[in-house]
Amino acid sequence: MTASRPAQVPDGIMDGHERDSRWARLLPLALLSALLGMGLAGALGGAPGTLRQARTEAASLGVRTPDLLRSGMVFETIIDVTPHRPVDDLAIGIPERLWREMTVNTMIPAADREDYRAGLHRFSFGPADAGETLRFKIDGQINPPLFAGASGEIVAFDGERKLAGVPVAVRILP
Repeated sequence: MTASRPAQVPDGIMDGHERDSRWARLLPLALLSALLGMGLAGALGGAPGTLRQARTEAASLGVRTPDLLRSGMVFETIIDVTPHRPVDDLAIGIPERLWREMTVNTMIPAADREDYRAGLHRFSFGPADAGETLRFKIDGQINPPLFAGASGEIVAFDGERKLAGVPVAVRILP
């Protein structure tokens, strides 16, 4: 039996370097875990939409849309309007600044009439009975130039008369 010689340490490696390399291996793993945890918690966008509501004597208005989105992300906005008395021309107004640098892919149901007035994209759906809820679904996507966010008030109208309004603000991450 021959005695083994101790392995030679390469030049430039000193005692204690192996302890330092453990941290070098753990730090990227810890950062990746933190990033994945933030993503799963919805802190980087993709969390379910928040319901914002307004109720007046004339109507109830609910808007469900995400608070936080990322550039390129596809999102859904659902607007529910329930008039408390019959209306002649139920319309939904969405401010231009809320949709700037966003691509709208789908709107269901299709409006009877669409126009743009006083900074609002208006979608008219015709007469509605008291207690009859209109659900307006919008699918969109964030365009890359949009950064920081968008905000505005989504409004329900009876013709030109405002029934209810809900302020909406969406933060946009790169």
